[in-house]
Amino acid sequence: MRDSARERAIDKIARLARRPHDLVTFWQASTEVLAGSVGYYWTPCWYTLDPASLLITSHFHDGMPEFPAEWLANEYYADDVNKLVDVARSDTGICTLHEATGGDPSGSPRWQQNMTLGGDQELIARLRSRSGEVWGALGLYRQPGQPLFDDADKQFVLALAPHLAEGARRALLVGEATDPEGPDAPGLLILTERWEIESTTPGVERWLSALPDGDWGAGRLPAAVVSLAGRAMRTSENPSQPGEIAVSRVLSRGGTWVVLHGACLVSDGSRRVAIIVEPAHPARIYPLLMSAYGLTDRERDVTRLILQGSSTAQIAAELVVSAHTVQQHLKNIFEKTGVRSRRDLVAKVFFAHYEPRFRDNEHRTIDNKPLRGGPKSR
Repeated sequence: MRDSARERAIDKIARLARRPHDLVTFWQASTEVLAGSVGYYWTPCWYTLDPASLLITSHFHDGMPEFPAEWLANEYYADDVNKLVDVARSDTGICTLHEATGGDPSGSPRWQQNMTLGGDQELIARLRSRSGEVWGALGLYRQPGQPLFDDADKQFVLALAPHLAEGARRALLVGEATDPEGPDAPGLLILTERWEIESTTPGVERWLSALPDGDWGAGRLPAAVVSLAGRAMRTSENPSQPGEIAVSRVLSRGGTWVVLHGACLVSDGSRRVAIIVEPAHPARIYPLLMSAYGLTDRERDVTRLILQGSSTAQIAAELVVSAHTVQQHLKNIFEKTGVRSRRDLVAKVFFAHYEPRFRDNEHRTIDNKPLRGGPKSR
């Protein structure tokens, strides 16, 4: 019975992930599903991470509108275990605080913080999409005296993780489309099953006009959009299956790549398709690192891997350079950024460029505005 209930929960999350929700709505709906499938204390902690750096961009915990500053300091400055980046980079993608401390978490600052809210146990799971990008993390807690999270619990959460990651990614795109922050913000287009335009967000006309063989003024959609909408519509032909998200990469008239995401929506018997359009540009952290600190391309790559928690050997292997070369790059990076250690580098980048986004998203949650991902532009 329990396995059957959990299978239904996975199916529900997969369906939720396909819909163009804002992020808070997606987290709230996912919380309702989790509540009947795995025991936990109070409410889950939902995080989004920037896939390029694995730094936190938002936190949603119903009942905790503001994340304590000392907890962020512990995440990026203190010696501790079960940190989000460590779990995100781990082989399993999931870990409990009891496991990370050999069964005695009492010496962990993280455990001491959790206990102030009544949570003895902590389970952290990364939210990684099928394409391999980590878009967030989930924290679950249990009170003292409750059974430990077991293998069945962890396998269930791991089965949910790809759907939660894809839902978070889509929700961030929807948020940025409905409340654009800049000219490169994504656009959202809703089509009826007759391919009529039902609604659009600001900027969609510019995106679609840049795609080949479309004519927005004449009402003719680009072939790439119609094709993607058809693929997405076919996913609704079998109501018992959640279906896959259709994705397409298209070369624009100007020679840049654009990514289209399509998902079928079914309500009141009618079918519609949501198309999200976004630029296929490098992560926003790349130009940020170069403009803020004057890093070279190679120094930028090394910094990105440092932010993700990579060792010197791992960086050398990924960039196909020697460990000595990595150390020389690190020396230059430390001089340009004014830090003395890797930990200080990570903390400086987070508190200078990501904490403002993190705090802004807290205010946006309170004001019922859509949340945004990536570092905050200054």
